[in-house]
Amino acid sequence: MIVEQNVPLQAHNSFGIVAKARALVRVRSEGDVLEVLADAAQGAAGKFVLGGGSNIVLTGDVKPLVLKVEIMGRRVLEDGPRGVVIEAGAGENWHEFVTWTLDQGHPGLENLALIPGTVGASPVQNVGAYGVELQDRFDSLDAIDLATGRLFTLEAAQCGFGYRDSVFKHAPPRDGHDGAVPLRGMGLAGRALILRVRFRLPKPWKPVLDYLDLQRKVHETGIASPSARQIYDWVCAVRSHKLPDPRVLGNAGSFFKNPTVTPEQCQDIIAREPKIVHYPMPDGTVKLAAGWLIDACGWKGKSVGNAGVYEKQALVLVNRGGATGGEVVTLARAIQTSVYERFGIRLEPEPVVV
Repeated sequence: MIVEQNVPLQAHNSFGIVAKARALVRVRSEGDVLEVLADAAQGAAGKFVLGGGSNIVLTGDVKPLVLKVEIMGRRVLEDGPRGVVIEAGAGENWHEFVTWTLDQGHPGLENLALIPGTVGASPVQNVGAYGVELQDRFDSLDAIDLATGRLFTLEAAQCGFGYRDSVFKHAPPRDGHDGAVPLRGMGLAGRALILRVRFRLPKPWKPVLDYLDLQRKVHETGIASPSARQIYDWVCAVRSHKLPDPRVLGNAGSFFKNPTVTPEQCQDIIAREPKIVHYPMPDGTVKLAAGWLIDACGWKGKSVGNAGVYEKQALVLVNRGGATGGEVVTLARAIQTSVYERFGIRLEPEPVVV
């Protein structure tokens, strides 16, 4: 185990915020984690698990020991008439993994192309885009308990998936474990390090084209029955047009979750704002487009210090150059206040503030 000291994190967070890890260990196998936990000094230290850094806002140097997940590997575990099960290491780049699955002739993840981050972070956030969520393609994962050093496996029902949510985003209860493995349904934030994730891609493959942007592509191209590769290309084109490349303009993708309201609340807002973008949900609620709410409050293109709202998509906050985490948080809070004062809706941020 090599513990690196005072490691710059600007290249390890997609916002490009300048900060340092006071101590960092590169995790390339479960053995690396066990070695950390067995070390008298490091085992007792607080720990911060870092993947691709695409869903965090750093507000200063990270004091806990940073476990930088770099576990690699991709393999097909099962290929049968009802589906394909594929496993990937938690440190694999998500978009590169999606591309690889298509190159291997296994469609199913194409709607999730070009999402930044790593494979290990995908179930934490329950990533989703263009009509598909991670939970729709999830099989199981392996993780290690940072409190006990025990390895454990979770299936979908144990992950507590919700809209941009999972058991990995909730703190464990104070009496949080049974001494062996995490209890079903408990919070695992700060306690679990994901090692590998398995995906189940169904057969026969069916395209998911319900999302408006994809319907537009069908209309524009005249391709009524696109292949998985065609959908992948469309998703990449749409995302590239709407969202800035973090390598060019620092950002964490969509900064706020799309809020849901009751039909009655939606009708009340429509009476005042007839053009509001909204989507009926299967459970009877109505999802509102957070980007539309922010744009309606006049924030598109505005800045607080060096943090700003992207000109093409109000849902994205960007680093215009040298932004601090404090500036990003201040901007986000100002947006939340504006939306609440006008619409009575509280926007919930997606990234974790560290």
